[in-house]
Amino acid sequence: MRVLVLRTSVTWDFPHGRLEPGETEFAAAQRAAAEGTGFADLDFPFGDTHREALPSADGKIASYYLAETDEAEVQGLRRAAGRKQHDEWRWVGFDEAEDLLPPRLALVLDWARATIEGR
Repeated sequence: MRVLVLRTSVTWDFPHGRLEPGETEFAAAQRAAAEGTGFADLDFPFGDTHREALPSADGKIASYYLAETDEAEVQGLRRAAGRKQHDEWRWVGFDEAEDLLPPRLALVLDWARATIEGR
């Protein structure tokens, strides 16, 4: 099993985005994941089940959902507001993800591994 991680500057993260007015968190996750990756066929087999990360440096708390795709090539490395949205992407195993991701995402990664491997 592999997970997608994206790098902006020196920080690795999972695909994510911001909540737009009138959106539910799950709808925002579906939209942002598709926009950030370019994947047209995302499936969310666990529905709106999610896990929150620890707060980031600016105090924001992100919610993460699990999605699957058969697509491999990320198309989301595009410019947003005059700058790159992401500098790099990788499909990695859970152990490599643990090495790349910041500690605030450890709970999310552990939850994803347990959820996916437990089905």
